[in-house]
Amino acid sequence: MSLRINDVAPNFTAQTTHGEIDFYEWLGEKWGVLFSHPKDFTPVCTTELGYMAGLEEQFAKRNCKVIGLSIDPVDNHNEWAKDIEETQGHAVNYPMIGDSDLAVAKLYNMLPADEPGSSEGRTAATNATVRSVFIVDPNKTIKLMLTYPMTTGRNFDEILRVLDSMQLTAKHKVATPVNWQQGDDVIIVPTVSDEEAKDMFPNGWNTVKPYLRTTKQPSE
Repeated sequence: MSLRINDVAPNFTAQTTHGEIDFYEWLGEKWGVLFSHPKDFTPVCTTELGYMAGLEEQFAKRNCKVIGLSIDPVDNHNEWAKDIEETQGHAVNYPMIGDSDLAVAKLYNMLPADEPGSSEGRTAATNATVRSVFIVDPNKTIKLMLTYPMTTGRNFDEILRVLDSMQLTAKHKVATPVNWQQGDDVIIVPTVSDEEAKDMFPNGWNTVKPYLRTTKQPSE
């Protein structure tokens, strides 16, 4: 099935390094980041998993849980985790899904629904499309999807930045401009009239164009 932004994230049950989970139950009322890998013991993914392990506390501060996936059995993940901690300096404490039957990859449209077989005999190249990041909100809605080539490491600082933006814009009638960072000015959404904006943004705003009004980032 094809997935788009604002679609409901498909639920699933899977074996992970933390035991069997039901994705919805595991997520609870939090935000979630699900990021996938084509194969265990691959070099770029090793660096990504380690870096994400170092950022896990930052995601937790934002009420966001992290879960990884790789097209290999859980036992392989546990061995790989030792290499990740040794080479990257961070222990992987978040769960890693063992998607050896390709079920979750197919469910999330990272592999064709009719893809045959299991992880046995497959290579990173045959799983090249299993390089996606999904952010899911507390309502189980997909809010972000990114897919990277195997040779390009993902920028998880950017994922954190996007999460900050989405959480801010979910609370206030604003959008964030290009290259926005925490504390930068934001954009008042066009659906808010100037009259309404007077109450919402008492500190005022700058009208660059009638459709482009910037203001200070609202406080939480």
